[in-house]
Amino acid sequence: MTKTLKRPEVLSPAGTLEKLKVAVQYGADAVFIGGQAYGLRSRAGNFTFEQMEEGVQFAAKYGAKVYVAANMVMHEGNEAGAGEWFRKLRDIGIAAVIVSDPALIMIAATEAPGLEIHLSTQASATNYETLEFWKELGLTRVVLAREVSMEELAEIRKRTDVEIEAFVHGAMCISYSGRCTLSNHMSMRDANRGGCSQSCRWKYDLYDMPFGQERKSLKGEIPEEFSMSAVDMSMIDHIPDMIENGVDSLKIEGRMKSVYYVAAVVAAYRKAIDSYYESGAAFSVHPEWREELEKVSHRPYTTAFAFQDPDHSAQEYVKSQPEQPYDFIGLVLEQHKENDTVKVQQRNYFKAGEVVECLTPAGDVFSVTIGRLTNKDGEEVAAAPHPLEELTMITGQDLPPYTILRRRARG
Repeated sequence: MTKTLKRPEVLSPAGTLEKLKVAVQYGADAVFIGGQAYGLRSRAGNFTFEQMEEGVQFAAKYGAKVYVAANMVMHEGNEAGAGEWFRKLRDIGIAAVIVSDPALIMIAATEAPGLEIHLSTQASATNYETLEFWKELGLTRVVLAREVSMEELAEIRKRTDVEIEAFVHGAMCISYSGRCTLSNHMSMRDANRGGCSQSCRWKYDLYDMPFGQERKSLKGEIPEEFSMSAVDMSMIDHIPDMIENGVDSLKIEGRMKSVYYVAAVVAAYRKAIDSYYESGAAFSVHPEWREELEKVSHRPYTTAFAFQDPDHSAQEYVKSQPEQPYDFIGLVLEQHKENDTVKVQQRNYFKAGEVVECLTPAGDVFSVTIGRLTNKDGEEVAAAPHPLEELTMITGQDLPPYTILRRRARG
């Protein structure tokens, strides 16, 4: 099978309708969302059918697709109503469902014909025979297990024409393909049915437990409590490897992440992919792409299993929570060029005269000074202290709708 250089889609997470719109504006070719059933993110802003319909219509205006994750592990009785649910997704215009459990796959295939089915990473697809197996059952795409190496990916591509989706960025689970039971034991919440409490990222006391003797706490002998937290994945430096090895969709993790995270990460990967096709052999990784990914909430970055099996450096034993180097302070809702003003929705405190940084949907980054601010009553105000307050701001710079305003985190 010959290797092609098909332009891969940028696939973004979208935990809410607002995040869906931001992802599309910042260059996502497709987004994956969750419905109010059968997903693995019960605490995300999961979509109602009405929100799905609005999201599909919005995405379609920009040539983008919407997928729905339905990748929970089924227990007896969970299948009730699934057929009707899948038919509703199909009729709304959802492009595909992402499923791992064979029961849900069969229900979707038989009771909602015409709805495309993608195999979730939870199903641990790590070889081409597995992809061919699912192809025979009618699936059109497989999300590879995160444990697949780049060398294995290349071999899989040579041996099958099934579409390949692979993660390129985001948080990782310490368990194989995310199939973990720690949460079940620690908090009675089923990680495989949408209730993960991220027990691996909790802080734990350490004990010396010599055989046949009483355990001894090491508290005070080590600098901090212990965590089992995995670091984050980033493949921004290896876009050519992903494209040249035939990956059809580059997936970003993070349905629980912020609007700002979605915008910045999608913009960075959009620019990298477009640059690869524009530059050809002269392609190089631009430092500003890496800088953008450093400005969002993240743990230390790694390439995970792509080039070697992760060692101890792929774990965060002490700091389990991600760094938050920048604060998301505002989102531009409207632009009025005739009088050099924009309507901004407050997301964090800011004040007139403050110099902040902007990220536009085109991926451009520059500084701007917060100009004169007026509230909804037309009264001038010195600052924006109220959550989600909408204010009018004078600015001489081009700030189109969906522009992100951010500021380096204090302290």
